[in-house]
Amino acid sequence: MRTFRPSDLAREHAISTQAVRNYEHDGCLPPAARTPAGYRIYTELHASALRTYLILIPAYGHATAGDIMRALHGDDLDKALTIIDRGHSQLLRDRETLTAVRRAVDHLLAEPGSRTTRSAPTRTIGELAHHLQVTPATLRAWEAAGILTPDRDPTTGYRHYGPTDLRDAELAHILRRGHYRLDHIATVIGQIRAAGSTEALAKAMADWRAGLTAQGIAMLDAAAALSRYCAELRR
Repeated sequence: MRTFRPSDLAREHAISTQAVRNYEHDGCLPPAARTPAGYRIYTELHASALRTYLILIPAYGHATAGDIMRALHGDDLDKALTIIDRGHSQLLRDRETLTAVRRAVDHLLAEPGSRTTRSAPTRTIGELAHHLQVTPATLRAWEAAGILTPDRDPTTGYRHYGPTDLRDAELAHILRRGHYRLDHIATVIGQIRAAGSTEALAKAMADWRAGLTAQGIAMLDAAAALSRYCAELRR
């Protein structure tokens, strides 16, 4: 049986020998046998485990990749598969969120009179509610969920909704008609705020989509690596 030193595994992946030891300590690699002097003895199985773990990281992230490997090394395949299923489910939710953002923004920009400008006047809660044909209580609920962040008059405490608030409210209204939950809508609005404008959001959405595509491909690579590694564990 071929054996390896920590430095051998580290050299293959251009990582430190301490990183290899840490991965073993954390359960990402199976426990290694030791020489009488206490030196670790790694085998082909350890080399395969390290390759698999490093392939899992782009697909699921460091923490989840570690959870998958620990489940496999704990002989709990069902747990590992459940973790993997959650990862795929999260990717699907992210894709649906991206689709929701794209449709909402396209609808908003195509709707006559819906494009907001810096010169647009502020609105009271009653005026905005009338514009959207919702109740003021609905707007307050959206604010509590983090969807809207209106300014407040320092004297009266009344809410004032500016152009950005109007944009966010219109997007929220569209998404609510699509039966999206408030926490989901808050995530969408957060993406738009981070982009800064609907124009900047177009690039952000393209980057977001590319990231999701890369993650999906990484999951395909991870599935192949996991299948091979599971076969080695069974042997």
